Order: sequence, then structure tokens, then C-alpha cells
Amino acid sequence: MYILKNAWRSISRAKVRNILIGVIVLVIAISSCVALSIREAADSAKEQYLEELEVTAQISIDRQSMMQGFSSESGGFGRNSMKEMMTNQEDLSLEEMLVYAEAESVKDFYYTGTTSVDTDGNWEAIDTTGITEDESESEGESDAQGITSMGDQGRGGQIVGGNKPDMSQMGRMGVQGDCTIVGYSSDDAMTEFLAGTSSITDGEMFEEGTSEYECVISDELATYNEFAVGDVITVANPNNEEETYQLTIVGIYHNEQSGQTQAGMMGGFSASSDSANQIYMSYEALSAILTTSEGSAETTTDEKTGRTSSTALKNQVSGTYLFSTVEDYEKFEEEARELGLSENYSISSSDLNSYEQSMEPLNNLSEYAMYFFVVILIIGGIILAVLNIFNIRERKYEIGVLAAIGMKKWKIAVQYTTELLCVTFIAIIIGTGIGAAGSVPITNALLEKQIESQTSTKENQMANFGRGEMPSDMGENVPSDMPSDASSDAKGKGGKGMGNFFNTMGSTVTDYVDQIDSATNLTVVIELIGVGILLTLISSLFAIIFVLRYDPLKIMANRE
Repeated sequence: MYILKNAWRSISRAKVRNILIGVIVLVIAISSCVALSIREAADSAKEQYLEELEVTAQISIDRQSMMQGFSSESGGFGRNSMKEMMTNQEDLSLEEMLVYAEAESVKDFYYTGTTSVDTDGNWEAIDTTGITEDESESEGESDAQGITSMGDQGRGGQIVGGNKPDMSQMGRMGVQGDCTIVGYSSDDAMTEFLAGTSSITDGEMFEEGTSEYECVISDELATYNEFAVGDVITVANPNNEEETYQLTIVGIYHNEQSGQTQAGMMGGFSASSDSANQIYMSYEALSAILTTSEGSAETTTDEKTGRTSSTALKNQVSGTYLFSTVEDYEKFEEEARELGLSENYSISSSDLNSYEQSMEPLNNLSEYAMYFFVVILIIGGIILAVLNIFNIRERKYEIGVLAAIGMKKWKIAVQYTTELLCVTFIAIIIGTGIGAAGSVPITNALLEKQIESQTSTKENQMANFGRGEMPSDMGENVPSDMPSDASSDAKGKGGKGMGNFFNTMGSTVTDYVDQIDSATNLTVVIELIGVGILLTLISSLFAIIFVLRYDPLKIMANRE
């Protein structure tokens, strides 16, 4: 108790000196509070978004792994052999996907089927190829004279002039038609509607899992052909125009990203790539159509290659696995391998990539803040140590008196440490209040600058490639060539910054975390108290050494 009373009297006597120390500690406390708050905000944001994030993943062919395996087995690369291997390697079938969906880590599994169809001539798809009927006729005349051109594909990717397509030259999806039919396994698979990117404007959605030939079409396609709910449309197999199917329109939907193309979805630049020409129906109904098409298909065998081709409608299935946590996603690969997944396939999640991209500015800011925090501690510790050394030298006579009257040196050292602790804690309390009040606006302002810097860097990189600047509204509009199952779960959460990143026109646009609501919490306060104790001990260490070295008799004799 004597030590505390004496320490407080000493603080009161040397107000100017202690106020100076308090101001230095106050600046350190405010700076440290902001730095630690930024770090805590970044950690809290990560935990919050990871808790809310339902990770989706897809299984796809891992060509790099295949090439490495082929090289090690054959002793080198052979172009023809490699081409044959790549051609023979097929995407997973729905049956195989369902096997891996039985893994314990999988929360849910949904899938979509995609096929390309033609109109029957009584209605038209919205043409995005840029080829008019007159141009197609003139190109057909040129072809008659032996001149080939891009117009050979004509509308829907078929040969102009009525020639039957060479089935042996087609890709896995066959001849591209005018429209794309997308069959959904369940409502959960219709991620565009769950996210609000698309919505029914007339009629209703077809029943989940129905096998009826019911569909919904875009409002653009309906307006273009004057279709209404209840009308029946006829679609044809582009590989066999005599094979037709009648679909009943039960609903009309609006797509906010209408006009964007599904580049790469069906593998070609045709009318079917336009989002307005997408027809949605139940996967069960699409499967029934595919089964019928397979039963009536004609097969041909190429004499040169020996490959067998069929006029049946081609179907591309895309499966999406849903996980409750990131840990479940990471566990899934091991489980899938145990269930028989080949090393030629890889598991990836665009949600995690989106998450990492959205957190990048905040992570960078957190890293810079911690560097700043370390620098502040070093500089602050040195300044306080110097001040305490001068303080002890000025109070040498007082130390000699206390020692002479019988006070032990370690108690004198404790008294000076206590004085510094009192000043430090008062400054830290005030600094914590100021830092807590200013941490959120300061963090958001710094975060905005970080995002601007990062965006500017990407724009400059694009300019270096001659691609111009990124449209300012690209972060709000997700183009439809982004896989719907990869983007909607992130966007549909409603959480800011869980962002949608996608590639379009050669650029990458990310919806960054650009705002935090809170930063300073109990963890930051405890850390600041630890900082105060650490600074006090470091700065007091030199003073304590001086106290222990002093000889009280010499001090009293010299009175210096």
C-alpha cells in the first residue's frame, strides 16, 4: 500500500513529465487500437462469411493430371496418342455423380442437363449470330461456286442448303441448334431463380420433378414470337429435323442478364448461346425426351476413323455438390477418392475462389495494419525507455534517500514501475475509447482506398493488353456465361462481399468486401492492456537496471 501511495504522490508532483509520457502512450494506444481492430475485423469477417457460406463444388476432368500420367507411362508425349486419350476421356455420368453424392460430407446434390434443339420453322429463335437470311442465301450461292465461309454454319450451326451434317465431324454435343433446353433436377438446382437473377413474370414454374413436357421460356422469346402461357411450341432434333417434340409453355421468365451469351456452354457461337433462347424444364421431362431420341436414332460409322456417331440428341450433365462448411468440402475429396473417383478428375469450388477474392483488400489492409502496429510498438518502446532513463537520472537523489532509510532496491524499482503503469493504463483507457470510436470509419476509409488501388491496378493491366477499362457496373451484373451454380450461392446469401467474380471480355471483376460494421471488441481491449503492460516492462527495464546499480551512500555524499 505504501508503494501505491508513494507512486501516486510522485505522479502528482511531476505532472508535466507524466503528462508527456501519457500523451506518448495515448498516441500508441490509439494507433494500436486501430491496427488491432482492423486485424480483428478481418478475422471476424472471415469467420462470419465462412459460417454463412454454403460451399458448392463440381467434379471435372483434370487434363494436367492426365498429361502427367500419360508422360510418365509412355516416356514422352505423342500428339496422336494424347489426342486419342483426351477424346476418349468423358465427363462423369449422372450415375457416377450420384455415387459420390453419397459421401457423408455432402449436404445436398443437384444437377442440370443441357441439350441443343432447333425450332420447327413455325417460330424463330432470337438470332445472335449476326447473319441475316439474305446473307445466308448469298453465302449459300458462294458455297455453290466452291467458296467457303463462316456462313457455312448458317442458322443453328447447320449446313446451309439442306445438306445433312457430317456426323463424324461433330463434337460431343452434336450439331448446334437454335435453342438450348436446360433440365433441372430440383428447385435447388435453379440457382438463378433462387438468387433473384431470373424470376417468373407470367404463369408459374413447372412442378419439381415432373415428367410432363412443360417448360418456361424467356419474356424476350415470348414477345418475339407472340407466345403466351398455355401455347404449345415444337422443337426439333438438329441432327434429325424429322424428330420433333411438343412442349407446353406454363410460365414466362425474365432474366436480368438477358443478352449475355452462354459462351462455352454448348461449345459454339450460335443462337442457342443467347440466354434469351434458353428453355427451362424438369430434368425428368428432358430425360424422357433424350430416351425417346435415343430409341429412334440412326447410327453411322466413319470408315476412316471407325468412330460411331448417332443422330440422337446429345446431353451434357453438370452436377453440383453442396457442403455446409469448408471443412466438409475439404473432406469430400478424400471420401470421393475412396468411393472410386479417378485421379483424372479434380474437385473445385468457385465459391471459395470468390470468397478469397472478395476478402483480398481486407486481408491486405490487415497485413499492413499489423506491420504498422509492430513499428509503433518498437518506436514507442524506445521513446518511453529513453524518457524513463532521464527520469531516473533526475531522481537519483530521491532514490538514495529511500535506500538510505531502509527501503529495498527492488521495492524502489517496483514503485517506479507502478508509477509508469498508472500513467500507461489511464492513457490506454482514453486511447481505447478514441480508437474504438474511430476504428470503423478509419478502417472503411482505408479499405476504400485499398479497393480503389487494387481496381486501378487491374484496369491498368487490362489497358496494357489493350482491353480498355472495366465497366463500372460489372460487379452488379453477373453475365450468364458464368456457371449459375457457381455464382448464385454466393450472391444469393445477401451477404456483402461474398461476391461474384467472373471472367468476361478477358477481365476479372470481383465484388469485394468494402465495409465493416464493427471492429473493436473485448479481444482488442485485452490485447491493448497486454500492449500497455509490455511497453511498461520494456521501458522500465532500463530504469530498474539503473536503480539496482546505484550506491545510496555515494548518492548521499555527492548529492547529485
